[in-house]
Amino acid sequence: MEKTGQPTINDVARVAGVSKKTVSRVINRSPLLNEDTRRRVEEVIGDLGYIPNPQARALALGRNFLIGLVHDNPNAQTVMNVQQGMLEAVYDTEFEMVVRPLNRGSATMLQDLRHFLERQRLFGVLLMPPISENDAIAQICTDIGCRYVRMGSAELDTDDHMVASNDRDAVREATKYLIAEGHRRIGLIAGPHGFRSARERRLGFEDALRDAGIALPRSMIADGNYQFDSGLVAADRLLDLVPRPTAIFSCNDEMAAGVIHAACQRGLSVPRDLSVIGFDDTPIAAHMWPPLTTVRWPIATMARSAALKLIAGVTEQTSDDQVREPSLFRSTLIRRGSVSSPAAD
Repeated sequence: MEKTGQPTINDVARVAGVSKKTVSRVINRSPLLNEDTRRRVEEVIGDLGYIPNPQARALALGRNFLIGLVHDNPNAQTVMNVQQGMLEAVYDTEFEMVVRPLNRGSATMLQDLRHFLERQRLFGVLLMPPISENDAIAQICTDIGCRYVRMGSAELDTDDHMVASNDRDAVREATKYLIAEGHRRIGLIAGPHGFRSARERRLGFEDALRDAGIALPRSMIADGNYQFDSGLVAADRLLDLVPRPTAIFSCNDEMAAGVIHAACQRGLSVPRDLSVIGFDDTPIAAHMWPPLTTVRWPIATMARSAALKLIAGVTEQTSDDQVREPSLFRSTLIRRGSVSSPAAD
């Protein structure tokens, strides 16, 4: 079929012998069509070279086909993992992703976020921790009619507005593993203050020690900020103790890498002299030596599910036919080479 000019949706409808609404349903991958009609319209779209105009559709519908990722997270790998999951969800759809970092310590954070959402006219937004833990942010999304999903280490909202992991339970099990290996002097490198994930992981650690009747002196807890350097500094403080810990649980892998580095600087062997467990199961965990025992946080899977929640129902599917995306995800212990029984005193 000869192409002339810039084809429109009207041209497609006329040549295919269907209505504009039918063409729109084909474009939106609606299931409310028989296969013969879908195939005929798709062939005409291909023959004419028609390309749907997302800007025109956004203007007609009063919304953009954009989903946002809003974060204030110090760990770049975590943000990248979330982006990966979201991009998997919107692949081969009309949706694109935009990323907006915020400063949660700014006095104008809420105004900045509202301005961003209104200016971009986002279809929906994924809120990463610790931003997601702020109820005022969720309320802003509700007020301006922007879909939202909150990601967290505990349940923060209703199922439609949340993806959460079981951090407290997962860390309890990881710490129990250290105890079962014979460790009694176990240090903790905690996450940054104000992060729900840091709180949940510390609570899981404390649960396990309390259940085993093991005291936790304040000296065995060092603060970190989820970055390598803070793990290095925190590990030095713990390893200066006399007697020093025989194992350290770090609230993320970046800091755990700092622990192993600090141990090596002192001539300590991991795991012979010091066992180490992290959290996240980022690529660094399997690539360091020894490979890091860690808690696998299914963050990319959580992000994918969150993005699918945001775009659910866009293609005219009925809610009864949709498979509801899960809201709760299990973190699991991955045993590698950084844990063994403690050396005899």
